Amino acid sequence: MNKQLLKAIQQRILCFLAVFTYCSSAFCQDSVRAPRKKIYHVNYFTGSLIIAGGLVSDYPAIGRIKNKPNLTNSEILDLNPGLLNPLDRWAIQQNPSQYLMYSKLSDNIEPPIFVILPALLGLDKKIRHDWLDLLFMYVEGHVITFTVYNYSWLGPTFQNKFRPITYYTSLPMGDRTTGNNRNSAYSGHTASVAYTTFFVAKVYCDYHPDASKLLWYTLAFIPPLAMGYIRVKALAHMPSDCITGLTVGAIVGIVLPQLHKFSCKGITLGMMNIPGASGLDVCWTLPTLK
Repeated sequence: MNKQLLKAIQQRILCFLAVFTYCSSAFCQDSVRAPRKKIYHVNYFTGSLIIAGGLVSDYPAIGRIKNKPNLTNSEILDLNPGLLNPLDRWAIQQNPSQYLMYSKLSDNIEPPIFVILPALLGLDKKIRHDWLDLLFMYVEGHVITFTVYNYSWLGPTFQNKFRPITYYTSLPMGDRTTGNNRNSAYSGHTASVAYTTFFVAKVYCDYHPDASKLLWYTLAFIPPLAMGYIRVKALAHMPSDCITGLTVGAIVGIVLPQLHKFSCKGITLGMMNIPGASGLDVCWTLPTLK
């Protein structure tokens, strides 16, 4: 197994376990209180299928992404900085001497963000009652964000955009030609951090309708913006790649909790078999108006 892949999987498992341990120890005393109306509707069976399916399908995708063929010398020589847009051109005009330090920094600050920010929601008395539902949604969203990265046409499965490091002639050729340098589009680090921060902002605003959405979503922008900056300094991504990652993560972080606000009661799934055709049958029974 690719060492980078194994490390990434281990980090995410440890993060989820840390959040789960924190939540279960801090909020279990609230679970015995009387039932109340919940903001989110969580179907654990369907959600578990989404999480399991995402994890299983992501494994081969990561293998393909991490094991792309090395860049050839001709590809390196054909690089033309003049073809880059003005925004991305900044990424290839830096001092590359500290790129390894920035790369390690981005890897090291990502796990604490995954743990600390969602755990802070537990300090709110309104939110802590639903910690198990929120934890499940949080994990589900991370898997979805990761799957979008692995399988959308924006991501490295379909894109072979060269990382900024390939443009630096002062760096060793071996560092510039590794196959992983075909994975500039888009920034998965930024997407994951953006999902986390916007998920937290969305959940807080849903539990506190009177809260300033402008303030909370502005605060949610700061960590992924910082992560994007660090990833550019690490010569790993162009600024446009980080903007794409931030957008994807923010969309998942906002849309996923919103979808869970709708109840799926009345929806049935079955098999359809009519002359000349067969398939799935979805039926949604609307509630009777009184």
